[in-house]
Amino acid sequence: MTMKVFKPLFTLLLIMSISTAHAQNITQTIRGTIKDADGKNSIIGATVLLMDSSNTKGARTDVHGDFKIDNVPMGRVVLKISAIGYKTQFAQNVIVTSGKEVMLTISMQENIQKLKKVVIKSQKKGEMQNEMSLLSGNSITVDETQRFAGSFQDPSRMVSSLAGVSGLGSEYDNAIIVRGNSPKYVQWRLEGIEIPSPNHFSQLGSSGGAISALNSDLLATSDFYTGAFSAEYGDVLSGIMDMKLRKGNNEKREYAFGIGLLGIDGTMEGPFKKGYRGSYLINYRYSTLSLAQKLGLFDDTDGLPKYQDATFKLFLPTNKFGTFSLFGLMGYSTSGDNGIDSITNELEPNVFADLSRTWSEEYNTSFYTTGVNHFYAINKNTFLETTVSYSANQIFSEEKASSAGQLVNANGAHLRDTSKAEYIDFYGKADQATLRGGTKLNVKINAQHKIQLGTKYIQANYKFTENVFDDDRNQQRTLIDFNHGIGSIRSFVNWKYRISDKFTLVSGVHHFHVLLNGENSFEPRVALKYQLDEKSFLNAGYGKHSTMEAIANYFAKVEMPDGSLQEPNRNLGLLKAHHYVLGYNRRVGKNLNAKVELYYQNLYNLPVRNNDSSYFSTINETSDFSNYDLVNKGTGKNYGMEITLEKFFVNNYYYTANASIYNSKYTALDNIERNTTFNGNYTFNVLFGKEFINIGRKKNKIFGFNGRIIYAGAKKIIPLLRDANGNLAVNPTTDSYRDFSKVYTNGLDDLFQVNFSCSYKINRPKATHEISLDIINVLNNQARVDEYYNPKVNGSVDYVRQLNLLPNFLYRVHF
Repeated sequence: MTMKVFKPLFTLLLIMSISTAHAQNITQTIRGTIKDADGKNSIIGATVLLMDSSNTKGARTDVHGDFKIDNVPMGRVVLKISAIGYKTQFAQNVIVTSGKEVMLTISMQENIQKLKKVVIKSQKKGEMQNEMSLLSGNSITVDETQRFAGSFQDPSRMVSSLAGVSGLGSEYDNAIIVRGNSPKYVQWRLEGIEIPSPNHFSQLGSSGGAISALNSDLLATSDFYTGAFSAEYGDVLSGIMDMKLRKGNNEKREYAFGIGLLGIDGTMEGPFKKGYRGSYLINYRYSTLSLAQKLGLFDDTDGLPKYQDATFKLFLPTNKFGTFSLFGLMGYSTSGDNGIDSITNELEPNVFADLSRTWSEEYNTSFYTTGVNHFYAINKNTFLETTVSYSANQIFSEEKASSAGQLVNANGAHLRDTSKAEYIDFYGKADQATLRGGTKLNVKINAQHKIQLGTKYIQANYKFTENVFDDDRNQQRTLIDFNHGIGSIRSFVNWKYRISDKFTLVSGVHHFHVLLNGENSFEPRVALKYQLDEKSFLNAGYGKHSTMEAIANYFAKVEMPDGSLQEPNRNLGLLKAHHYVLGYNRRVGKNLNAKVELYYQNLYNLPVRNNDSSYFSTINETSDFSNYDLVNKGTGKNYGMEITLEKFFVNNYYYTANASIYNSKYTALDNIERNTTFNGNYTFNVLFGKEFINIGRKKNKIFGFNGRIIYAGAKKIIPLLRDANGNLAVNPTTDSYRDFSKVYTNGLDDLFQVNFSCSYKINRPKATHEISLDIINVLNNQARVDEYYNPKVNGSVDYVRQLNLLPNFLYRVHF
């Protein structure tokens, strides 16, 4: 990037940050709603107090459960929420800035023994938002997503810092590995319903992509689950990212503008009209590099990624017909590249083609989800929640090539010139459109019992074409060509039984029915939580889970011995697993918590190649697929231990250290137990951060820095062929490259990465300015993750390496 880029950018930031206004006595408003955790009805008369304040401030909730506290000083504050008959709740690390009002939604759990005094001696961090989930889950706050070093304000990159979770590391991809499972088995949800991968440059069947389209400023506190899921969740084996969009400000219009290396975006929110509790929230982002190119700051560079995305939520409460929420997320991304290769191929014995091959490629992705959610309170303790959504995503990829050169004999003598006009070397287009409709009835019988009943119908229509050029036959070969719809029905029942204030049981069953081939799966789930004392608790759980394989595998065209193409995988069954979890959680100090979780996952019914000498199983795939005849006869297992020590963000600093020790194995039809490619065996994370508040002459500035250190075991690979002396022994003429006698036996280098971020925040009377820098892989470590044959490099071996040093500079203003 040249100086002509930096100069106008620096000038813009300087102008935006200059203000002559005085910063003394800058305050803000905290507003929110208090609800019953089980019944979701508003709690009237709850008391909300601002803790550790020189001037005691507080409020009581009105008939809607709403509260409002004015004149709150800047910084991080703690709220104490109490109500008769409910357990006292704390809202920790509430960030107060001048540029935006704070809006909260807080749930409270009813006491079973209403006359018993409940004493809370320590503050606790926020728990999972789904009250039916008791284990293997974490709440994801907006603060953490924006604060953790290397997150790039991306929820996927943020959760890779949790115990039991790791990233792919080697690619510009935010897909995550959960307890040794393939990233493609991670499920994304938005506003309570499944959505396609919300990432730019995603691939077919993948849960990740290069850049997230979800703006963290629009998210509410959400949940991430790693195993033994509640009965509500189906069609998932690995992990669940359950995201929620926050409501817009329904009393005041607010705006935000951001510019960074990843994009330029704007956000607007506010009420529809004065006195109405409804609101709107809208965000749009455009690729910074794409805009810079249009302004002439870059040449028309091949391969420059371009993208844009938008998100919205309309909150529409009514007096008689419940509350409606309209939401949407959409994105478009494109990239391309071209080049020239020199290739020498043996066409037949003693005849070689020495060619110059010119190629170009284009890759486009698009996705959108729009839906409506309806919440209707039948009575104080019973409500019905219904969601209807429509999603569509498309992936287009095309590679073109042409060649010119000459044919030579073994002695190098020229035989004749040869050329091939431009042809399509690869073409792939995948369209998926999915209609989802579901309803969930929640009944709070009393303080001890709650019942959930739900059902959902999904109709997914797929149109997928993929062709490659077959050099041997000098013609296009069709790998996949189908246009089909697949319907499925999922139903569940959940029962929460609070046996006492110390002992909670959640049990249920999930039913999954696939209309394509009549597959059925009845899946029991159970979870227990026992409070040993006021500082520690035990939890345990079991769940049977299942999922469909990537749709391309069902309709893959497999070449038979007679040369015909058939689709033998249409009756492919569901992949299934038993999840077992045991955990222990203890408060070591007032603000220090330790957690240990053991897990075992028994996988079965896995699709493997229908060949008793084959190693192949689909659980080692990420986004690619293979044209094989598959059968559900594979097995696998994941087991491990996760340890976390977390010092909460109190007194302006925090730290977290976690370790995951695990194994991930599978067995195909050759009956040999192997590592999965995702079996790194261990992952260690250390995170830390510090804020310096009330700095500067006017005491209105905050400086913070954060760090993250990652050390993770190498992914297992299929190595290149080598002889006894370790020399490369590949044979391109026979298409022999990999040593299949050492499938996933070892990896190359362990991953080591240091991330760093810092931010500088200025609170003005009517705006908050923030400048931040987030850097992935500060030391630019270049661990080898995989290897491949590349005749253009010395030695013919090249490596896929971990992500290079990658900075993200961001300026944002809220006003």
